[in-house]
Amino acid sequence: MPYVIGSECIDTTDMSCVEECPVDCIYEGDRKLYINPKECIDCGACEPVCPVEAIAQDRRVTEENEPHVADNRRFFVELLPGRDAPLGSPGGASKVGRIGVDTELVGEHG
Repeated sequence: MPYVIGSECIDTTDMSCVEECPVDCIYEGDRKLYINPKECIDCGACEPVCPVEAIAQDRRVTEENEPHVADNRRFFVELLPGRDAPLGSPGGASKVGRIGVDTELVGEHG
């Protein structure tokens, strides 16, 4: 997974990264944004525009955000609450709009 959005994004979701992403691979949950690892082209355009510094390459995340590497992937491959099927790779966040649910890790975050 090229880039990961960490815990700093929870309840912040500024959306600057979404506007900057050239391939529309940043999806909106309920309390956090998620980068689709199969759609991300590893360009890094999202990282410098994040006002809370929540975005990093998967191999450069802080120890605190290490769980978000797998969790970012989980958002797309596992069945989320209230959904009929995993999100997968729909080919762009604008095609599906706001998802409105989060992974268990984000849901448990105080």
